[in-house]
Formats: sequence, C-alpha cells, structure tokens
Amino acid sequence: MGRSMVSLRCADLDDAHFLADLWSESLRRADPQEQVAEVELIVKAAVVSSEQRIVIAEYDGEPAGAVFLTITTMGPLNLEPLVQAVSPHVLPAFRRHGIGRMLMEAAVSWAEEHGIAHVMTAATSGSRDANRYMARLGFASHVTVRIAPTHVVRSKIEAQRPAAERIAGRRQLGQLLAARRSMRRHDVSVESRDLPAPE
Repeated sequence: MGRSMVSLRCADLDDAHFLADLWSESLRRADPQEQVAEVELIVKAAVVSSEQRIVIAEYDGEPAGAVFLTITTMGPLNLEPLVQAVSPHVLPAFRRHGIGRMLMEAAVSWAEEHGIAHVMTAATSGSRDANRYMARLGFASHVTVRIAPTHVVRSKIEAQRPAAERIAGRRQLGQLLAARRSMRRHDVSVESRDLPAPE
C-alpha cells in the first residue's frame, strides 16, 4: 500500500494568506488585506493557546484544507465541554481525496486527547453537500442558529407591538423631543441674556 498523499500540521503565521482565501466566506466582510491581518491575529492566538488549534491539511506538500479547533462548552447554560470544529474547508481542486475526513479525524483525536465526549461542527444551511457529509459522519442537528441585522429585528419587533403600545411609544417619543427642544430654547435664551450689552 502506497503512502498517503495527505499530511496534517498546525498552522503558523505563514499560512495566513492561504487561510484567508480558504475561509473568505466565513470571515468578516472587509478588504482582503484586513482579512489577512485578522487571520494573523487568529493564528497567533491559536499558536499560544492550549484550547485552540488550527490544523492545515496538505496534499503532496500543497496546502489543501484547514479546520479551526477550539475547546468550548455546549453553550452558555450547559457547561459540558466539547471540541468545536469551525470551518472545516477543503479547496475544490483537492476534494475527494479524504482530506475532509482527516480534518474531522483531527478534531476527534484532539477531543479524545482531552477526554472530551462531544465534537461539534457547523455547515451553512444552504450547503447541501456539506450537511450531507456531516450527517454521514454521525453529526445530528442539535440547534438552528439564526442571525439578522439589528435594525431588521428592531423593525420586526416594533411591527408586532399592539397598536396601543405603538401609539403610546410614538407619544412618548414626541414628548421627549418636545422636552429637548424646550431645553435648547431655554439654553439659547440664557446664553443671550449673559452676552454683554453692546457699547
């Protein structure tokens, strides 16, 4: 049997450009240079942390995929530890070579090293292939995470308020604005009184 073409190693700062390209859809929307700078900070933190690790998969010496591993808890209310495998990605040109499996195996091995009983990962809801792959590895859906812009949620909440509450809220806002206008007029009149009389 021939040797495997896939090898794993921990990331270092030289991998920041590769990781920024690989994880571009998961990173904050920003200029590519800013994304690389942010990935450098993430790599630096992982290098010195005992609870974080970035694993790079290479295929025949070429970077082909990566996963960010972190030890965390089930959630803020459930403190049972778990290993979270964040953004396990493989470049399209290197798929179907067992790289994704080896990245997830790295997550499992790290959990076993730390005596942690659960591994968690996530895939975008629209990625059918990724979700099917995770299901084949035994990952079941546990929660549905939803995200929305703050102003959208605010407008939806306001729209669901009873009409009487909305009217009362508008009335209070009107009274507040009127009070502010009155205070400004008062401040202006005090200032004009304090001005020296023209000679």
